[in-house]
Amino acid sequence: MKAIGVSTFGGPEALQVLDLPEPQAGPGEVRIRVHAAAVSPTDVLLRTGGHAVRMPDSKPPFVPGMDAAGVIDQLGPGTGDRLVIGQRVIAMPLFTSPNGGAYAEQVVVAAASVVPAPAGVDFFAASSLLMNAMTARLALDTLAVPQGGTVAVTGAAGAVGGYAVELAKADRLTVIADASPGDIELIRGFGADHIVERGADVAARIQALVPDGVPGLVDGSMQTAEVIPAIADGGTLAELRGWSGPAERRIRVCPVMVSDRITDTDGLNTLSRQAEDGTLSLRVAEVLPADQAAKAHRMLEAGGLRGRIVLDFS
Repeated sequence: MKAIGVSTFGGPEALQVLDLPEPQAGPGEVRIRVHAAAVSPTDVLLRTGGHAVRMPDSKPPFVPGMDAAGVIDQLGPGTGDRLVIGQRVIAMPLFTSPNGGAYAEQVVVAAASVVPAPAGVDFFAASSLLMNAMTARLALDTLAVPQGGTVAVTGAAGAVGGYAVELAKADRLTVIADASPGDIELIRGFGADHIVERGADVAARIQALVPDGVPGLVDGSMQTAEVIPAIADGGTLAELRGWSGPAERRIRVCPVMVSDRITDTDGLNTLSRQAEDGTLSLRVAEVLPADQAAKAHRMLEAGGLRGRIVLDFS
């Protein structure tokens, strides 16, 4: 089986084509013939060794990837009748598990992390959904702003930020989002009610709209302490990269980890249906052959992408 992974941590050139044994689905697991695997910043962290602390007993090679789309080709015992062989699915593999990640022709995944793919969507677009959309869902659930309330989203043009805007609108929230001049129409298309210029002064621009601050903010731009002034006393900040404060004025700083929801089958299925009905926009920046994973990582690290890079394993 062909896979892409690293034997030693390093730069994009550390990614190599691997010939690995064909995996077998165990109890409660399914095997997916992968057609598409989306590339994300967490894959870069694995490649560079940033996740090594989470895998103290694992041995190389390490296969990245937390977003896969493909077809089920094997069912392990105890998976029930929800999934069937030949079904088009999307999944969130846990790359820190012994089964490895999505950069492979076949991947074994916990059945709870697998849901039907959105109807009418190709594998490349479908693979771009789950990890970022579930991160956005978890962030909004952490904020727990009731219907009719207001949230702010920084990094709104990014994968998580864009989904956060769309999901917040589906939750009937008022959304303030940031954008560079070139992204204003994109963010407006997501449904943002108010758009402010992105950058170091984004908190002041949000305050100009809501002088007392917003009750919740999703920090998709990872500006951490810079955005605290935009949050109301006793409000909540959802952080995507582990920052936990400190913050004054009784503001809660809550790091969110998508792995906490990786087996939330109902939640994953809801996201797939929301992509199917157009609530969520699937954005693919470029599709590359799987053996060009190093190029994909260089493009990701260069920044400026609007959409996911997807590796083609079909």
